[in-house]
Amino acid sequence: MHIKEDFPVAQKVVYLDSACMSLKPLQVVNKIREYYEEYTACAGRSHHKLGERVTREVANARKSFQDLISARKPEEIVFTKNSTESINLVANSLSLKQGDIIITSDKEHNSNLLPWQFLSRKKGIKHIIVSTEGDFIANLEEKMNENVKLVSLAHTSNLDGTTIPAKEVIEIAHEHGALVMLDAAQSVPHKEVNVRRLDVDFLAASGHKMLGPTGTGVLYGKEELLEQLEPFIVGGDTVKNTTYESYEMMPIPEKFEAGLQNYAGIIGLGEAVKYLKKIGYKKIQAIEAKVNKGMTEAVIDLGGEIIGPVDYEKRSGIVSFIIKNTDVHQIALLLNELGRVMVRSGMHCVHSWFNAHGLRGSVRASAYLYNDEEDVEKFAETLEKVVKLVA
Repeated sequence: MHIKEDFPVAQKVVYLDSACMSLKPLQVVNKIREYYEEYTACAGRSHHKLGERVTREVANARKSFQDLISARKPEEIVFTKNSTESINLVANSLSLKQGDIIITSDKEHNSNLLPWQFLSRKKGIKHIIVSTEGDFIANLEEKMNENVKLVSLAHTSNLDGTTIPAKEVIEIAHEHGALVMLDAAQSVPHKEVNVRRLDVDFLAASGHKMLGPTGTGVLYGKEELLEQLEPFIVGGDTVKNTTYESYEMMPIPEKFEAGLQNYAGIIGLGEAVKYLKKIGYKKIQAIEAKVNKGMTEAVIDLGGEIIGPVDYEKRSGIVSFIIKNTDVHQIALLLNELGRVMVRSGMHCVHSWFNAHGLRGSVRASAYLYNDEEDVEKFAETLEKVVKLVA
């Protein structure tokens, strides 16, 4: 099977910005069209043929994601807009109070930094940042105490592609009575994540990074924890019944899915999961490793500096780099203009880390299952041209 054939865009350009947004295979696009052309209707409300079809398709998508991450029940899968909404849902539903401690790392995406900063100002919670430099586990253990209510960490960093020892983190947190949430936006698309084996309490993922449509995401939570959480967005579909004075909430996951949902997106996400399963994580990781190796060698050969470990095997498909005395945005623009090589430049929503290290950003090339050796060759030869122009 030639994967690129399913991705028309990947045949026209060298797309190396998948850490921001993955391309969509034809199978996902066609599934979305199927919804709009054949059964555009509401799920769970309308008792007619079209409505019942949508209800089944949404249920199938939920079950598919449950199986993908090995959750116990489909009810543990809550559909959201993205990882950002999933993290905010937990942040605003945990009933945190003044003095409670939340721990994050120094390499968090703004989506896992700002919610805690807001709650720090709004409720007086204490937000502690643990350094990933040196012995991360020792750094974490040093900060743990009985007041820590949640440890919320990026599973795989979108900054440099490194992955934390999640199982060890979770064991330490649980020993101190704290819950754990993983921002898995950069891990679930690329590797097996088994929530039961990890024993993680909450997990956030984004559909748009794993071949799915924009505006789709998932919050996984252990059944007993989701049942305890109070939803912070309520309305239609979250209640069984209301009077002028009272209401009766729906069970999980419906109590968190307020209003009319993005049915086309959810159904498309289900198809994306199906596609990922067909390819398999082993093949995806093998492709990414080969592409990462080639891009890393090209950057180093041209005098570039890799952010994070130089060893490509310690990173996902992400190669984040700087070239001395050059502007990262200029490099990205010229890669696009000279070779139709598409990367991202800037601080990648991890402004805090870059500011702390006195850096103005990096060039980030990020691979996925549709990249190949031809893409590596084009990246290398175009980057060489760019460096000769700007260095």
